[in-house]
Amino acid sequence: MKKVVKFGGSSLADAEQFRKAAGIIRADKSRIFVVPSAPGRRFDGDTKVTDLLYKMDEIAEKGEKIDDILGKIRARYTEIAEGLGIKDPSTGKPFSLDDEFEKIRVKMTTEPERDYAASRGEYLNSLIMARYLGFEFIDAREVIFFDENGVLDSEKTNDVLGDRLKNAKNAVLPGFYGCGSDGRVKTFSRGGSDITGSIMARAARADVYENWTDVSGFMVADPRVVEEPESIDTITYRELRELSYMGASVLHEEAIFPVRHEGIPINIRNTNRPDDDGTWIVESTCQKPKFVITGIAGKKDFCSVIINKALMNSEIGFCRKVLQAFEESGISIEHMPSGIDTMTVVVHESEFLDKEQHVVSAIHRLADPDTIDIEADLALIAIVGRGMKSMRGTAGRIFAALAHARVNVRMIDQGSSELNIIVGVENKDFETAIRAIYDIFVTTQI
Repeated sequence: MKKVVKFGGSSLADAEQFRKAAGIIRADKSRIFVVPSAPGRRFDGDTKVTDLLYKMDEIAEKGEKIDDILGKIRARYTEIAEGLGIKDPSTGKPFSLDDEFEKIRVKMTTEPERDYAASRGEYLNSLIMARYLGFEFIDAREVIFFDENGVLDSEKTNDVLGDRLKNAKNAVLPGFYGCGSDGRVKTFSRGGSDITGSIMARAARADVYENWTDVSGFMVADPRVVEEPESIDTITYRELRELSYMGASVLHEEAIFPVRHEGIPINIRNTNRPDDDGTWIVESTCQKPKFVITGIAGKKDFCSVIINKALMNSEIGFCRKVLQAFEESGISIEHMPSGIDTMTVVVHESEFLDKEQHVVSAIHRLADPDTIDIEADLALIAIVGRGMKSMRGTAGRIFAALAHARVNVRMIDQGSSELNIIVGVENKDFETAIRAIYDIFVTTQI
């Protein structure tokens, strides 16, 4: 058995959390490769180290002195290292990151780079973790690569990292960053350490990728909306992809792709409750879900552009022309429910507002519609579950629950896979709708 374990920022926020993480690693000899995040918040009102690093970059870019904020960042790591009692084996003196902070100071003073600054959180935390565990440290800049478009070069990365891990008994790899095509540090989007863990699991040909955080896996619904929602025991990659895209934030939505390629399961675990089984994310399973639905997730602030034209269905190329109007303005499409004479394009309101009239005029120019209507303040809710296709009347129960809660449904979108039903409601009805759907499928079944 070979495991890759990734620990989130809340799991490594201070020395006490570090000890918990190290205890988890030492409790299972198959946990041989580790991916740490940067230190997160220690308490309410605290600041994540990554946010401090971004702030440092803003100050440096203005040509102002970074000494004060760099001192705050140094204090966080000094507190962790001293709290763990780490010593330099060659001298017996306390472990120090002074040389590393001097490199950061020089770099950010002479040639500030946002990605470099942000990456130092994971880099420094990994140096501490490697020294504390006695594991080899591997700099992600040497083994994770992005192409000239800033996209992960997955095959080169897999080859180089795989060769490096073949010769490593145990290793710590910083999350969140790699090397750009220009040789400079390049970061993933926020939460990207999840992706690094997945990349490492694939390269190591691991049996399991454990992702340790501050919750015991996925919940059926957001606990900020539904009080004490039920947990999900097992979820498929496809279900997770749908829920992550629609806002479920336990795992970065791109983290499934490297392990999905190899069929490696992900186990979401709780650092503060290590005996909990957590949630298993798998390619496929014969296990029946506890409920008809696996999960509910959603986002607010979309708008719909409704294009009407008589006999639209008989006009070849009509949809392409409409979508070209959005492409010309650099706007990505979220959903496209349609009727015989109506085509609806759903987009993020924030992306669309400043360009709406340009898009409308482009649609008229390219597609010559009869009318165009725009509706804002739309929230999308995804009801996801592999159990829905074998259960009659799922959609009917959803709409009955929303009607009973006096929620008006403004949009419906269901794919042929029957894995996912998306409903659009007004922003103000978002939480009410989620609770109504949860109650009809979960509360009444317990």
